[in-house]
Amino acid sequence: MTDPVFFHARNRLTVADIVELTGAEPAAGLSLDLTVERVAPLDQAGEGDLSFLENPHYLPMLETSKAAVILISPKFIDRAPKNAPLLVSREPYRAFAQIGMALFPAAARPQSFFGAKGISPGAVVHPEARLEIGVTVDPGAVIGPRAEIGAGTIVGANAVIGPDVRIGRDCSISPNAVIQHSLIGNRVIIHAGACLGQDGFGFSMGPRGHLKVPQVGRVVVQDDVEIGACTTIDRGANRDTIIGEGTKIDNQVQIAHNVMVGRHCVLVAKVGISGSTVLEDFVVMGGASATVGHIRIGMGAQIAGAANVKDDVPPGARMGGTPAQPLGEYARELALLKRLVKNSRVRSGQGTDEGSAP
Repeated sequence: MTDPVFFHARNRLTVADIVELTGAEPAAGLSLDLTVERVAPLDQAGEGDLSFLENPHYLPMLETSKAAVILISPKFIDRAPKNAPLLVSREPYRAFAQIGMALFPAAARPQSFFGAKGISPGAVVHPEARLEIGVTVDPGAVIGPRAEIGAGTIVGANAVIGPDVRIGRDCSISPNAVIQHSLIGNRVIIHAGACLGQDGFGFSMGPRGHLKVPQVGRVVVQDDVEIGACTTIDRGANRDTIIGEGTKIDNQVQIAHNVMVGRHCVLVAKVGISGSTVLEDFVVMGGASATVGHIRIGMGAQIAGAANVKDDVPPGARMGGTPAQPLGEYARELALLKRLVKNSRVRSGQGTDEGSAP
């Protein structure tokens, strides 16, 4: 639920405001003067709350929801109760996000834990660092020599910004993040505990031991990227590790040296990308999936959760399994394996049901 202790609505929105903002169409009888001031799930919504329905799993909640306004996909209109307060949108979840942003802009971007502006006396800012007017630095943060930080950026408590790092405008660097040897674009969000620009895992390995290879590249993060908590992005060995514009990276993701991630990719929690791999634009990698190094994943490809990719992936492909293969083939192999196990049990007299004890 939206707790006003943590999240304060900036203002109220009328249905007319929402229509103008999202392009949604009000159902017959819905007053354009009706106001909302919070967002809530269908089953918890009440007076003043806006909710949405896009997933058919939640259709039963539509019957009993007390939401003031419900954003709904056109395909579910016939399932809605008569006189329900509906706003019809082809993209209800996106419209919901737009409304949430209008009501709670601070929730979309980590803020100063102290509600402060400017540089805290408890921060350590090197005299050679260059901060534009409007930068906020919370207590305990450390900013190294020659670092440059753009206006509107927030550096959270105990974050560390290394020497010569450049951070653009309107970024949020959350508490305990560490950034070194990196160039960060505008409107980038880096969540708590993320580490950027540390050594890549580079060693010349052999019978005489493992000789460390100096990592002399950078991390380059383009505009509008979001990087989740405790994610690690290693700097390049002799070229840059690059995160493309608009890419969204979940928590606990590992991106190795020299990796190039394209624009608007999505990397879900615990993804691991080995060195020098290239992800083209709009690639999606499901949770706990991984790649070997030195491969290319084509534009728009989708990698299922827990899959392990060892070869190049063509654009638009959907891959799953270990080693990863086209998702349809993987599903057929699983079905065949299931039938083989069932038939084996029948032949051995251990039962005919899939759930029979071995």
